[in-house]
Amino acid sequence: MRRIHSVLLSFFIATSISARKSTEVTVLQWNVWQEGSVVPGGFEAIVDEIARLRPDFVTFSEVRNYNNTDFSQRITEALKQRGETYYGFYSYDSGLLSRYPIEENITVFPENKDHGSIYKLTTRIGKRPVSVYTAHLDYQDCAYYDVRGYDGNTWKPTTPPSDAATVIALSDRSWRDNAIDIFLNEARHDIADGHVVIIGGDFNEPSHQDWICATAQLYDHRGLVVPWTVTTKLAESGFHDAYRTFFPDVVKYPGFTYPSANPLVDISRLTWAPEADERERIDYVWFKGEGVSVVDAKIFGPDSSICRSQVVKDDSSDPFITPSGVWPTDHKGVWIKLRF
Repeated sequence: MRRIHSVLLSFFIATSISARKSTEVTVLQWNVWQEGSVVPGGFEAIVDEIARLRPDFVTFSEVRNYNNTDFSQRITEALKQRGETYYGFYSYDSGLLSRYPIEENITVFPENKDHGSIYKLTTRIGKRPVSVYTAHLDYQDCAYYDVRGYDGNTWKPTTPPSDAATVIALSDRSWRDNAIDIFLNEARHDIADGHVVIIGGDFNEPSHQDWICATAQLYDHRGLVVPWTVTTKLAESGFHDAYRTFFPDVVKYPGFTYPSANPLVDISRLTWAPEADERERIDYVWFKGEGVSVVDAKIFGPDSSICRSQVVKDDSSDPFITPSGVWPTDHKGVWIKLRF
C-alpha cells in the first residue's frame, strides 16, 4: 500500500510541475524594405534568415505584394521548401507569420496611402490564447526629422523646432496615434479574455523612453526631451517595450534599428537626412499579459548604422544577431524571447 501511495504522490507531483511548466516564444520584428526588392537577392535572404532563426512569430513591415503576388503565400511556400512550416495570410504594408495554426486573422487598421496598417492573428499555445499584431505606422510627418533640421514630410531642410511641445504638434499631423488608439481598443478585448498580446512593428517614431535627459545631447536630439506619443500610449495602457524592459539603460543599449548600414546599397539610399545623425530605435516588440516576461532580447542585423552619410560602427553594448549573408533591408530587426 505504501508503494502505491508513493507512486501516486510522485504522479501528482509530476503532473503539477508539468501543469506549471512555462512556455517560451520568440518574436522577430523586421522591416524588410519592400520585401527586400531593393537589394539583389533580398527576398531569398529574408527566407534564409527566417529558416535559420526559426522564430515562432514574425511581424513584417513594408510588405508590398508586387506584381499581383501574395507575399505571405510566397514566403510560406519558400520556407516550406526549406523544411519550415509557417502560417500567414494576405496582407499589405505589414504582415504576419506564425509557427502555430491561425485561428483568426483580422485587419485592425487598413492600409491607406502612406498612413500605415495594423493586422492581427490569434492562435493558441497550449491552453493559452495568443494575439499577435503587426504594425507599420504612418511614415509621413516624422517629427524626429524636423528636430534634425529636415521637414518630416518632404524631407527638405528646415528650421528645427526649439521645444518638445512643437515637436509633438508636428508629430500629431500623422495618423500614428489614430492607428495605435484603434489597436488599443481591439487589444483590450483580448486582454479581458486572458490572451497574451504582442505587437511588433516599425512605428516610424522614437520612444519616449529613449529621448530622455541622458540622451538629450546625443544623436542630434538638440537638447530635447520628447514624450513621443505612440509609445507613451502603449505604456500608459500597461504594455511593455520588450527590448527596453530587458535593457533599461538607453545610453549603454540604444538599440538602434534605423538607418542600418548595408554594404549592397548606395549610401544615398540609406539616409533621408544626409547631414544629420538620425540613428533611432523605431522598430519594436511590445507585450501585455498575465505572467509574461522577457528572457532575452537582441538586435538583428549589421552592427553599424548611418550617421551624416557615413557608416559608423555602433558604439554600444547591444547584443547582435548578425546576418548570415545578404542583408535585405535598410532597417535592423528586433528579436525577442518571451516566457509565460
